[in-house]
Amino acid sequence: MRLNVSVTDQATTRPAVLVLEDETCFEGRAFGALGRTLGEAVFATGMTGYQETLTDPSYAGQIVLMTAPHIGNTGINDDDDESRRIWVAGFVVRDPSRVASSFRARRSLDEALLREGIVGISGIDTRAVTRHIRSAGAMRAGIFSGPDLDLPHEEQLALVRRATSMKSRYLSALVSTSTRYSVPASTERVGSVVVLDLGVKASTLKYITARGFDVEVVPHDVTTKEILALRPSALFFSNGPGDPAASTDHVALLQEILRAGIPFFGICFGNQLLGRALGFDTYKLAFGHRGINQPVLDKASGRVEITAHNHGFAVDAPIDGVLESPTGFGRLEVSHVCLNDRVVEGLNCLDIPAFSVQYHPEAAAGPHDANYLFDRFREMVVQHENSGAESDHERDDPLTPDDLENPTVKESR
Repeated sequence: MRLNVSVTDQATTRPAVLVLEDETCFEGRAFGALGRTLGEAVFATGMTGYQETLTDPSYAGQIVLMTAPHIGNTGINDDDDESRRIWVAGFVVRDPSRVASSFRARRSLDEALLREGIVGISGIDTRAVTRHIRSAGAMRAGIFSGPDLDLPHEEQLALVRRATSMKSRYLSALVSTSTRYSVPASTERVGSVVVLDLGVKASTLKYITARGFDVEVVPHDVTTKEILALRPSALFFSNGPGDPAASTDHVALLQEILRAGIPFFGICFGNQLLGRALGFDTYKLAFGHRGINQPVLDKASGRVEITAHNHGFAVDAPIDGVLESPTGFGRLEVSHVCLNDRVVEGLNCLDIPAFSVQYHPEAAAGPHDANYLFDRFREMVVQHENSGAESDHERDDPLTPDDLENPTVKESR
């Protein structure tokens, strides 16, 4: 089914088409670079924050549709990027702004997409696409413009259907840093945190260092031995793209760190990996949560927070009552729940110092209702450091990297 929807008269008149794997097509105009791009079609409901969305590594491999009709009003500046580049596979908007109206703007949105080779499409009925994805679910898609627009429809559809599905996909290697780097605390130092970069956002590091932590950012393939050698006060797993079921090495690493007694905090992908480390499964959502206006209930306080989301997978765990970790990490509870669909939005361990949330408390762009979670992280680490609890990394005879190769020694301590 091919829908010809021209909703506004734009200066850009080069044609383009969005092709979904179920054969639905939407015709519009080229936006950004010309060519072909493939990815999972998803929608983001935020009315602002398109620059942060574009540069969020969690969107790697996805063609992102903005549900707000007018995008690009404030252009692109040099300060609000969440990472080193644009990560979206493609970009879909209804009415791109002709003018970048902000004193901070350094280039237009169209120029930024063109400069980084991001293929986009504009001038289509994004409400219709959103309603279709909500009904049929997120699916593989492609944007075709320039010479690729002339490919026969059957060939375009075949290319889309041959594209890699997000399910079982491992993307951490694509978005992670290749080398370790440090970020010093920006206030009085209270400890150090190792951040496993699975697609970390700049604002996350900003808020961790603002709580008095020196941060050591490590690549996706770091080993437990290398982490223990850094003697951190805590471990943090970042947000990121991909299927958590494909990250078995990260789950095993986290289990070893938890057994060593090191405090842990995880965001988004980090929440899913904590869930799997604790013994629960994860599953793919029909169309995911993406946007900066998602209501979440903090079960402990009864407070409803408006939060920023970007996830297509979730932890499969009962949302009520105290649970027992199937992998032996004691008691835990679901701490936060999405009020739209009752999806698990946070986990809190009751017998070990570890918790996580599915959404983005750094919220760039977005509301700051959940920013207190970074304070909660700091309090947990400080309390753990001051409690005198003999975690393996704090003892007079601390767990060393070599102990990982000598399980008998580890068990005797």
